[in-house]
Amino acid sequence: MASKVVISEEELCCSVCCDIFKEPVVLKCSHSFCRTCLQRYWEEKSSRECPICRRKSSMEEPPVNLFLKNTVETYLQQKSETEAKEGEAIEKTEARCSIHRERLLFYCEDDQEPLCVVCQTSKKHRNHQVCPVEEAALDLKEELKTALSPMKEKLERFTKVQQECEKTAKHIRFEKLHQFLRDEERARLAALREEEEQKSWLMKEWIEYITIQVSTLSDKITAIEKGMHTEDISFLKSYRDIKE
Repeated sequence: MASKVVISEEELCCSVCCDIFKEPVVLKCSHSFCRTCLQRYWEEKSSRECPICRRKSSMEEPPVNLFLKNTVETYLQQKSETEAKEGEAIEKTEARCSIHRERLLFYCEDDQEPLCVVCQTSKKHRNHQVCPVEEAALDLKEELKTALSPMKEKLERFTKVQQECEKTAKHIRFEKLHQFLRDEERARLAALREEEEQKSWLMKEWIEYITIQVSTLSDKITAIEKGMHTEDISFLKSYRDIKE
C-alpha cells in the first residue's frame, strides 16, 4: 500500500505574498503563484517575468495549476476539520465547576449532579455515593436505554388507539347521517343530533387525551435519545430533567 504524502503548509504558500495559494497559476518555468499576486508583480515591474527565476513569460494568461488548487482545497478542508475536532476535545476536557472553577471529574448519585474534586470533599456531599463521570454516564445511559423499550411500546399502543378513535368518530358522523336519510324520521333529528354530539364530544375528549399522551411520549423519547448522544458532562447535568 502506498504511503501517505504529508504536505506542510509552507509548501502551499505563494512566494510573493507568503500566504496559502489563492487561485494558483503556473508559468512555463513550472513556478506557481496566486493569480492576483502575479498580476500585481508584473504591473509593478512592468515586465512579465517569473518572480523567482526571472524567466520571461508569454503574453498569454497563465493557466490554473489544477493539481495545486485541489491540493490546497484538500489541505484547508482537513485543517478545518482537525481544528473543529480539537475545539470539541478542548470543550469536553474544560467542563468546569461553576463555583470552584475546577474540572468536573465526579458525579454525585444522591444529588444527581457532576462534581469537581473540591465539591466531592465538601460537607454537602459527605457520605454520598460518588463515582467518576465516565462511569456514571455509562450506567445512566444504559438505564435510559432499558427504559426506552417499554416507552416505545406504549407509544405504539397509544398511536393505534388514536387511529381507531379517529376512525370511530368519523363512522359515528356518517352512520347517523345515513340513518337519518334512510328513515326520514324528522321527529328524531334533534335526538339523533344530541346523541351524535354527545358521542362525538366524548370521542373528541378521548382523542385529545390520546393525542397528548402520544405527543408527550414522543417528546420524552426524543429528549432521551438526544441526551444519550451528548457529551458526558452535558448528559449528567441534564439527566434529572430527562428522567422526570
